[in-house]
Amino acid sequence: MIKKALLPESFNLVFLSLQADTYQLRASQNIQLPRKQVFTFFQDPRNLPEITPDWLDFRMLDVGAGKEVFESAEYDYSIKWLPWLWRTGWRSRIIHYRPPETFTDIQLNGPYRLWEHLHTFEEIPEGTRVTDTVTYRLPFGLLGKVVHRMLIRSQLTDIFSYRASRIDEWASGNFSWKGDRQRKGR
Repeated sequence: MIKKALLPESFNLVFLSLQADTYQLRASQNIQLPRKQVFTFFQDPRNLPEITPDWLDFRMLDVGAGKEVFESAEYDYSIKWLPWLWRTGWRSRIIHYRPPETFTDIQLNGPYRLWEHLHTFEEIPEGTRVTDTVTYRLPFGLLGKVVHRMLIRSQLTDIFSYRASRIDEWASGNFSWKGDRQRKGR
């Protein structure tokens, strides 16, 4: 869990209940870098492990689609969905791609009944506002609702808070790469 003091000042996270079993998470933060530079960072799937908490044990299984996302690109990875219970595979497809404004990925296979993640990059006077809008539905009906209330909502809060903190580190030049690949510059 990220302490509130470590979160970027501009970070905002809200949850909405859209229907009886469908939820939406909206996370946004301002980054003091040009939109094209921010978009370039986000469109490289190899950066995803760098902004994902270690406790998810995120593993990219296939980056066969390349170093940049594009419409219809598919990616395979695995995570520890409920960290103490099991590892699950996850396959994503990019269904909408309009650089440098937006792209959307959906879960084809994975732990959710529905997962649609819209990434938007808006030019603002101080740089770029990055907004993640995730619409999701859990399996298991009533049990899924209980698990959402007791666990998933707080887990997603932790994931997107960590992500915001790491993105802020990257944007400010204080980013230390977790993986084997080291890069120079931002």
